[in-house]
Amino acid sequence: MLLPTSAPGSADDTVEQVRSAQRGDPAGFALLLDRHYAGMLAVAHRLLGSRPDAEDACQDAAITAFSRIGELRDPAAARSWLHAIVRNNCRTMLRARVPVPVGVAGENLLASELDDPVACIERSAMRDWVWHAIEQLSPAAQTVALLRYFTTNNSYEQIADLCGTPVGTVRSRLSEARRQLADVLPRVQDQRHGETAALRAERQQEAATILSAVPDGARLNEVAARWAEDMTFWWPSGIRTIGREPVFAVMRQDYESGVGAKITGVLAGSGVTIWENAFINPPEDPYHCPPGATWLLKEKEGLVREVRLLHTPRPTRF
Repeated sequence: MLLPTSAPGSADDTVEQVRSAQRGDPAGFALLLDRHYAGMLAVAHRLLGSRPDAEDACQDAAITAFSRIGELRDPAAARSWLHAIVRNNCRTMLRARVPVPVGVAGENLLASELDDPVACIERSAMRDWVWHAIEQLSPAAQTVALLRYFTTNNSYEQIADLCGTPVGTVRSRLSEARRQLADVLPRVQDQRHGETAALRAERQQEAATILSAVPDGARLNEVAARWAEDMTFWWPSGIRTIGREPVFAVMRQDYESGVGAKITGVLAGSGVTIWENAFINPPEDPYHCPPGATWLLKEKEGLVREVRLLHTPRPTRF
């Protein structure tokens, strides 16, 4: 996220940097990370060995720390707090490591369960700065960053399914997103930032309205007018359909079977919207639908031109 350049300063400097970051000054966080990044990387190397995996663990830890800085009660404990986040990420990566003949190590790794950036950023004075920076990313980098750090179905493999790309491409795009953020964040910190909450609220209302309009076919076409009539829809099975009606037909079938759907999260970026929803199955058919889904909506000239759907895996049954 923010790349380290040096590690000067004293313990008093660390306390002031933490307090500055907690007041909403991004420069304070950048200095804090500069000071402690080398130690974070050393921890990751001891646990993981692999330099790429260690870098991933530290970069994910930086994003987690950035979103959770307001929760650090003792600024003097910043070093141990940062190292603990790194160790947690490393343990998650070690648990996820499985022998794979082909692919990218860590492709099934989920982002840290402790990392809930959306909720934390919403409570932070820095949220406009963060979202403004994310909006500056290239479309491909922005999409994988949003999916990785702000959604539930966020393993490399799940992101690859949603984006229709190989896992290796997801990893390279995520690295590119980090590189771009390292460049963008310092440049935009003093700019006036557009309010992103309004767009996100608008998209959330749109998602909830579309799902609630399922029983009424005529109204569904009306409220989903932003979906191009010739849009492409990619199903979790890999099947592609053209137009809105095949999607709406399945939604109506689920509704008629007693299935409900509840929006649990919406993200809005430049040309991309991401929905997350939970399915509420009827008691007599508890496995009719999976637990939930992630929808990736890609827009062009104000219209949704492509949608990709990914189902949330069912919990393992023993």
